[in-house]
Amino acid sequence: MTLSPRSGPPQPPLAIEAEPAATGEDLDQAAQELGMGGDLAPEADQDGYRRRMARRLEVQQQRVGERNLEKGLVLVFTGDGKGKTTAALGLVLRTLGHGEQVAVVQFIKGGWQPGEAKALQLFGDALHWHALGEGFTWQTQDRERDRELVQRAWERSRQYLADPGRKLVVLDEVNVALKLGYLAVEQLLEGLALRPELTHVALTGRGAPKELLERADLVTEMKMVRHPFREQGVKAQAGIEY
Repeated sequence: MTLSPRSGPPQPPLAIEAEPAATGEDLDQAAQELGMGGDLAPEADQDGYRRRMARRLEVQQQRVGERNLEKGLVLVFTGDGKGKTTAALGLVLRTLGHGEQVAVVQFIKGGWQPGEAKALQLFGDALHWHALGEGFTWQTQDRERDRELVQRAWERSRQYLADPGRKLVVLDEVNVALKLGYLAVEQLLEGLALRPELTHVALTGRGAPKELLERADLVTEMKMVRHPFREQGVKAQAGIEY
């Protein structure tokens, strides 16, 4: 449904003409009160709308201006919904596009070559990709072998985490390795501490532990609302799942 601008008499003057507060928290609140604009704004007249958006631009510029810290980030993509690895690979593509070096280590996946691995081969040595698992636990059916492969993947990951030449390191499905008990949280946190100041790391998989969530700079939880495998019996398809 498309919302229409409110009609009727002109709106009273906006109570947003005062100078913004100096703190980031107050600027955030002002931005929220001013809103996104469009048909969500209450003004029916163009002049009122323009004043609101001009004020919104001013507040946004101040918000951006006072947030000038640069650092290597710990980014966690977790939850039961689809899209965790996809989100991390979006960061991979973006980082490669800026001419930086990237490493991807997959802890569980490895029984097949995903489409993204094939496509990203175009970047050559700028991307190092390692699928060091042999599949899901119900496929491998060998706990000790799985544990050995996870530890091998972790040793490779530590090397990349400590490498100043890598702008981004992706630890795909590492949260699952933690959940299964094949990797200790203490090992992971120790490895994260090895990173150079501006190296980012993205960690994916369901069930990210509390200790990692507390350490992370960004946490996104994917929520499953509907899935074709469950509701419709649709199989995994090339380009969607792999």
